[in-house]
Amino acid sequence: MKASAVVPAYNEEKTIAGVIEPLLKAPCLGEVIVVSDGSTDSTAEVALRAGAQVVELKDNLGKGGAMIEGVGRTVYPVILFVDADLIGLTPDHVQDLVLPVLQDEADMTVGIFGKGRRATDLAQQIAPFLSGQRAVKRQVLERISNLEASRFGIEVVLTRYVYEQNLRVRDVLLPDLSHLMKEEKLGLLKGFSARMRMYWEIAKCASGR
Repeated sequence: MKASAVVPAYNEEKTIAGVIEPLLKAPCLGEVIVVSDGSTDSTAEVALRAGAQVVELKDNLGKGGAMIEGVGRTVYPVILFVDADLIGLTPDHVQDLVLPVLQDEADMTVGIFGKGRRATDLAQQIAPFLSGQRAVKRQVLERISNLEASRFGIEVVLTRYVYEQNLRVRDVLLPDLSHLMKEEKLGLLKGFSARMRMYWEIAKCASGR
């Protein structure tokens, strides 16, 4: 049995190939699907050249919408979600996230950065429920309504659901892994503004609105 990988991506042409490569090398995966969420750069083209299946969305649906669009194209019973801006992803990281779910030892795993970069490590230690790196059973996703509207709050919604339902969740340390921060991608002011929008979407989902 294998799993499907879904990578939501918005303007991630600089890092997407480096994410796809280890995904394709991981024995536990049977397919890698990149969802270009209304990207205006070369994300889709780079992902296609790197060997992924690519779904191009004309409009930006937000992270939750892109993830669910990707899930709709998958064929395997376990879905691995990873962010498109990761730095240092390896096939071992992928295996560590996916195998506990494939082997029915967990209903969802959540990847936690460790020994990567101080800023990203600290953020995940404070709020591990926001991690975009997770494997989850398809049947769990199918039980949660309106996930596509959650945008950046999708991880909060997933985490809240599995704990409310007393499902099995396992945290997985992902050593030497980090990601580009928004301020690094967009510049200080635009990056800060994008971060505030992200936090607002997360807060809305956390409050149940």
